[in-house]
Amino acid sequence: MIILGCLIVAGWGAAAVLGTQAYFRGEQSKPIHARNWDSDQFETLAESVTGTKIDYSERVPGYPIDVAGVN
Repeated sequence: MIILGCLIVAGWGAAAVLGTQAYFRGEQSKPIHARNWDSDQFETLAESVTGTKIDYSERVPGYPIDVAGVN
């Protein structure tokens, strides 16, 4: 039972790490709103979790009206 419990805990931890990676990698490539364009908090957290920098050339404004706020 102890071995089974350890396997469940290890599996849960692995799923949490993989899920977190997937979430932040997805968020790094989604359209972004002007109000969040310069969010240093998200950028710092995402880079520390994924180990990759955000490529802002791939990110586009979420709505056409946001273009004015970004330029």
